[in-house]
Amino acid sequence: MSSVAAEHTATILVSCPDRRGLVAALAQLLYGHGINILDADQHTDSAANMFFQRIRMDLREMHTDRMSLERAIAEVAARFDMRWRLAYGSHHKRLAVFVSKYDHCLHDLVLRQRAGELACDIPLIVSNHAELAPVAQGYGIAFHAFPISAATKAAQEAKILELLERERIDVVVLARYMQVVSAQFCERYAERAINIHHSFLPAFVGGKPYHQAHLRGVKIVGATAHYVTSELDEGPIIEQDVMRVSHRDSVDDLIRKGRDLERTVLSRAVRHHLEERVLVAGNKTVVF
Repeated sequence: MSSVAAEHTATILVSCPDRRGLVAALAQLLYGHGINILDADQHTDSAANMFFQRIRMDLREMHTDRMSLERAIAEVAARFDMRWRLAYGSHHKRLAVFVSKYDHCLHDLVLRQRAGELACDIPLIVSNHAELAPVAQGYGIAFHAFPISAATKAAQEAKILELLERERIDVVVLARYMQVVSAQFCERYAERAINIHHSFLPAFVGGKPYHQAHLRGVKIVGATAHYVTSELDEGPIIEQDVMRVSHRDSVDDLIRKGRDLERTVLSRAVRHHLEERVLVAGNKTVVF
């Protein structure tokens, strides 16, 4: 079953207050439409009394159409006060990478996408500097630079949002993009914009976290990938990792070691998102 081609699959993610009958209701609904369940995972947060589930489905023998399926899911969702999202494997997400001057995360994402590790298209690179234009050119990806100052920030961001709309961008990845985006941007791409922060949040938020870590004498450094919200570095966390450091490490050593973490943590978070594995619950996530 796991070999079913992506274009014949769909994934549904649901969250709602926990109660009896949830699993049965969804399973019976799918069975009634001729859909086979490939795999399912669920989690109950007893403290919050919340239920979460991810179901990946084989649509090859579905005997109704997508509109009928979605209408039926909506009816069940209304009955159980359920938040739900249905994604079809036939839709290849379009991803825009935002960068400033650091290129390590950009290279990693593009190479993983080209190796087939990230199921998406990357048609666009956006930056507030021009330095990485040759990198984009080398990959054959369109590059757009929007220099930003305090006076031009709002106007430039408006142009960026127009570009993203025109290019039908599904996901935005801030790959060491050293700009704070507006509340409007966060709202437009809520739960669709992923940032990599070069620190193990909630420690050392904001700028120069490796410098802060060095001054504090920490024994581990980390990286955190999270959804972007209007609260700086406070969005729901998708993925994290750490590595040990010591008093012998300089700030430059921490930065060098941290870049390896940044690459892997960001790529894992992006893959989780693309594979429809992430459910947001308040300011937390459930990652299946």
